[in-house]
Amino acid sequence: MKAISQDALGGPEVLRMVEVDKPVPGPTEVLVRVEAAGLNPTDWKTRASGGVLPLRPPFVLGWDVSGVVEESGLGQALYRPGDEVFGMLRYPQGHGAFAEYVTAPSRHFVRKPRSVDHVHAAAIPLAGLTAWQALVDVAGLKSGQRVLVHAAAGGVGHLAVQIAKARGAYVIGTASAAKHDFLRGLGADELVDYREQDFAEVVRDVDVVLETIGGDYGPRSLRTMRPGGTIVSLAISLLDPGLHARAHELGIRSEAILVEPDYGAMRALAALVDAGALRAEVAAAMPLADAVKAHELGETNRTTGKIVLTVPH
Repeated sequence: MKAISQDALGGPEVLRMVEVDKPVPGPTEVLVRVEAAGLNPTDWKTRASGGVLPLRPPFVLGWDVSGVVEESGLGQALYRPGDEVFGMLRYPQGHGAFAEYVTAPSRHFVRKPRSVDHVHAAAIPLAGLTAWQALVDVAGLKSGQRVLVHAAAGGVGHLAVQIAKARGAYVIGTASAAKHDFLRGLGADELVDYREQDFAEVVRDVDVVLETIGGDYGPRSLRTMRPGGTIVSLAISLLDPGLHARAHELGIRSEAILVEPDYGAMRALAALVDAGALRAEVAAAMPLADAVKAHELGETNRTTGKIVLTVPH
């Protein structure tokens, strides 16, 4: 089968199309014919540096999958050949979505929402699970609470805005002014142009912060929060080592997370999609052969929503 691989760490130019063996599903696994695979910042960061583990080349990147079940491993009873599914390969060690086929445990997938195509489904899993696990599982976001989402128009951010709204929260987002109308359309209640204003000077009484950027965003966010609130950081490698201590002094809970496959959360996300409460914004859909261009576009950090690779068969 065809896949996008790399023999060295580096810029987008290290990516190349290769022929590799088609995987065989093990016990409780499914073989999925990939129709579309979403890109996330972790893809280009892993390509350049090896990522969280770190990984050593050669490897095939990609964690977001939407496709069709083709074969089952021993003991797999959830799906039959022809079922349309979407999900996330185990992060970070389960990479391999930028290929014609993938295998993974059956419960890393759920049935694809009927209301969207494979491109829009593939844009959801990693970013959607990240937002859900941070806001719902870790922070326990409740109706009426105030949540601050940084980089609100990004891949995780724009899904987090919608998840928070679906749970009845008051949503504040940071984003450039050009993206404010887009975010208002998703339900954001209040927006801060980070280029013109210091969010820490204008935002107050926040219960939950989703911190997606790193650097000084965590410490500055503490100034916006109520005692008893929760700040969840996704930028683990950039986490300020003093943030936990400062948060503790203020009576604020501080956590840093990595996303995990989650059958229950994926079903919840799929239900929100089919209810019209969650949609992924796709900035660009490109064929698998254009993976280099897709990485180059992603690294501009100027896209709204997600980039998706389509896989012809």
